[in-house]
Amino acid sequence: MSILVVTGTSTDVGKTVVTAALASLALQSGRSVAVLKPAQTGVELGEPGDLADIDRLTGGGVTLAELARYPDPLAPDTAARRSGLPMLTMDAVVARARELDAAHDLTLIEGAGGVLVRLGVDNFTVCDVAAKLAVPAILVAAAGLGTLNHCALSVEALKHRGVRCSGLVIGSWPDEPGLAERCNQDDLESVTGVPLLGSLPAGSGGVTPDKFLRLARESLDAPNYVTTNVID
Repeated sequence: MSILVVTGTSTDVGKTVVTAALASLALQSGRSVAVLKPAQTGVELGEPGDLADIDRLTGGGVTLAELARYPDPLAPDTAARRSGLPMLTMDAVVARARELDAAHDLTLIEGAGGVLVRLGVDNFTVCDVAAKLAVPAILVAAAGLGTLNHCALSVEALKHRGVRCSGLVIGSWPDEPGLAERCNQDDLESVTGVPLLGSLPAGSGGVTPDKFLRLARESLDAPNYVTTNVID
């Protein structure tokens, strides 16, 4: 099984851009890639969501799958209740992930919000999905003050559910990092016990696919990780 869960310490930390970067690196190495977004919120039917951003940044070639979409920009279970639309089930997510895994070298599952955000029926989370599939997770974090605590808590939550956090990525590294950002970059590994794979520059999500691939190569210590630790 070659599945990797991409989760975060919170919303808007750069999960989609990191997912796209990992997908781009795997594609460039000749692997087939699928990205599963179990629940998309804050987007109406017919509007582009996170998967459209991944498609644009990778230049196509990635199989994209979305299982549920809710218009309110809220946690998926809350958004589902407010909309009256069916809640997502963990069985549906696991089944689709296994289906994609059978047909691709790498399947990335991008969560919603943070590690313990409830995705649907019976309050299941992306942690539960990773545990059920017995696959590792990458944790995407913010650069600034507070991220050490957020990362330590998130890694602990993953560990508590039997999920190995195999890498950290700072999703948006500022052009002019301050003292907090520089110290966080130095301290994240020792605080969490998890390797820091790198930091994507702020604004990476707005560049062309060719430039995005260059940024991913330059910014992430991930090509070897993807090919040796994720893909069997």
